[in-house]
Amino acid sequence: MLAFRLFLALLWLGLLAYTGVVITEHGMGLLPIFFGAMTERSWPGQFNLDFFFMLMLSALWVSWRHRFTAGGLSLGLLALFGGAGFLLPYLFVQSFLCQGDVRRLLTGDAA
Repeated sequence: MLAFRLFLALLWLGLLAYTGVVITEHGMGLLPIFFGAMTERSWPGQFNLDFFFMLMLSALWVSWRHRFTAGGLSLGLLALFGGAGFLLPYLFVQSFLCQGDVRRLLTGDAA
């Protein structure tokens, strides 16, 4: 579990650094660019659509893991719009709350 936690932390730090550079150089206009590429029906749009489907699966999993409670649905929305910026620290924290039990990490406490 230590290796997994280190992996999550390194990915998150890398993502934060890269995102900071992109925001500095290009501003905060992600959504028009993201969805605009999809409307062009190009390879970047195909990648964005594929990625958006993965975000929806992530949101569904997080919501399900919290039994679709109000808090779980809120976390699911964060997963949908936050992507790895949400999921990496979420998994990091949950790995401690689950005391390293991978089954609990994947399925939540009610499993």
